[in-house]
Amino acid sequence: MSNRAVLEVIALDEEDAVAAQTGGADRLELVTDMAADGLTPSLVGFAAIRAAVDIPLRVMLRLTDGFAAGGPRGIDALVGRALELRAAGADEFVLGFLTPDGEPDLVAVERLIAVLDGARWTFHRAIDRAADRDGLRKRLADLPGLDTYLTAGAATGVDDGLATLKAETARAGEPGYEAQILVGGGLRLDHLPGLRASGLDAFHIGGAARPQGWAAPVSADAVRTWREALDA
Repeated sequence: MSNRAVLEVIALDEEDAVAAQTGGADRLELVTDMAADGLTPSLVGFAAIRAAVDIPLRVMLRLTDGFAAGGPRGIDALVGRALELRAAGADEFVLGFLTPDGEPDLVAVERLIAVLDGARWTFHRAIDRAADRDGLRKRLADLPGLDTYLTAGAATGVDDGLATLKAETARAGEPGYEAQILVGGGLRLDHLPGLRASGLDAFHIGGAARPQGWAAPVSADAVRTWREALDA
């Protein structure tokens, strides 16, 4: 196995997806509506991207802004969307829900992973809003399919989370710390040397892949700059 770092890029449509793959992305996170920080894409959108690229796709399961699942009705709606996406061929997902007091919403998470049927998934930046990061990790540790945490180390972004990211990386393999850390949230190129030196090996970009902003598509050149920095 090589020590090549994983580069995941947010894609909103097939144009983004093709540009990201061309630039060297290893995986895409599929979302819609970045004004709400990324919601579940449509089945049509998923199918178009799946047909356009051949790298792995992680599909967001999130129907409203924030980190609440939306109670029983919200969870039912999420389960319905997950079943549709799974039937359409989606085989990797991104999810994460908290209760109002910042605990992991195990009811929502367990309902969803039951229908994901063994698919691999990322617990996203809800961890950065958790009341107790270590407690959250230990409570999720034995859930099937969980292989990644998308985290900046802090709710405010990587600048404030560097010490946490490095400390959690040092615990790799301990109970609750088996999943790969995927660094994202205010990540910049100048963070990479220090993060790589600490042993971090997976990185997630959204806005950094779009020099013209979210209204413009992913730039293959911008993604390539990140790929080259990670491979240096």
